[in-house]
Amino acid sequence: MKLKLYLICISFSVFWLFGCSSDYEVLPITESTSINTSSEPTEEETNVPESSIVKILSLGDSYTYGTNVCPSCSFPEQLKSQLRLRIESSVTQLKIIAQSRWTTTNLIDAINTDSSSNEYDLVTLLIGVNNQYQRKPFSLYEKEFPLLVNNAIAKANGDKSQVIVISIPDYAYTPLGQGNTLISNDIDKYNNYAENYCMQNNISYLYITDITRQGLVNPALVTFDGLHPSELAYSKFVDRLLPLAIKKLN
Repeated sequence: MKLKLYLICISFSVFWLFGCSSDYEVLPITESTSINTSSEPTEEETNVPESSIVKILSLGDSYTYGTNVCPSCSFPEQLKSQLRLRIESSVTQLKIIAQSRWTTTNLIDAINTDSSSNEYDLVTLLIGVNNQYQRKPFSLYEKEFPLLVNNAIAKANGDKSQVIVISIPDYAYTPLGQGNTLISNDIDKYNNYAENYCMQNNISYLYITDITRQGLVNPALVTFDGLHPSELAYSKFVDRLLPLAIKKLN
């Protein structure tokens, strides 16, 4: 009886999570509601001269916010921690503008309503998966991605050399993505556009998608929800991001 009830619950959960789709079925990216978060300086840090403070801004969606990982486990938080260890005589402060389900349009709206200054030393941008998932026209990404890059540059004191665009992870390589090649092809299309745009405009572009494409052979790269990158996956992002960030900050 217990086994039968368990199987019924599993079947219902799969139906509820996946729903119906004409091309492929995946779990909607709907977790978390936190936006515009920033690390608060400690009492010791408040006495540090402004010139010794390194300010980082991370723009994005669930992959930037760190859905279903611990508060210090997202890639921006891990980057902040690593920079604090490696940049002497400085304090690293982080602000995150990100939320699950955000498309490029949502992120633009959030940035436009953000009242913080444009004096960030480093700005990261990772966006686009929800344009793909929500079946937004690709032309929308072609229109709004450049706007977001320009917004990122503006937040970095107008210095494009302080901006890093990060490629979109591939959620096909998760238990819920089930290796669907249609998803991967779409993700490649978005990433190729972003990379080409960055190359043409001399913007730093960091490719991390291949890390997430190990998610089915290495389940530790996926968090318990079966969809989002884990703390381990984000640490691998930071392994690639850290040298580039240090170079820019120096």
